[in-house]
Amino acid sequence: MAQRSSKVLRKTDIKKRYSVPTGFLNSLPSFNGGHAVDFQAVDGSGRVWPFRCSVRKKGHPKPVISKGWRAFVDSKGLQVGDKVQFYKKKNEAGAKNHAYEIRAEKEIKIFGAVFGYAPII
Repeated sequence: MAQRSSKVLRKTDIKKRYSVPTGFLNSLPSFNGGHAVDFQAVDGSGRVWPFRCSVRKKGHPKPVISKGWRAFVDSKGLQVGDKVQFYKKKNEAGAKNHAYEIRAEKEIKIFGAVFGYAPII
């Protein structure tokens, strides 16, 4: 796997939309002059998730994933403090479908202290 975006989720990421780290924008499909792009990501269980990433039309792009995001959050039972990682897979012999992988990890807390993360399938 090549490029990735990793982020610990905050309240807005859980309740509304996923704020995409700007550095991951160049890993997404081309916006072709528009302000939104659709793509799919596959999770660890093989389920395909359709997403839409959009950017502002003017000024700082502030990329967000809204379409499809809440369904993913609800399905995985994600909460503030959990982690999500998007990976752009290496281009393998013309493979176009599911060029992205998404992984969710639950925050592991013991007596209030964070000890790491466990994968959610």
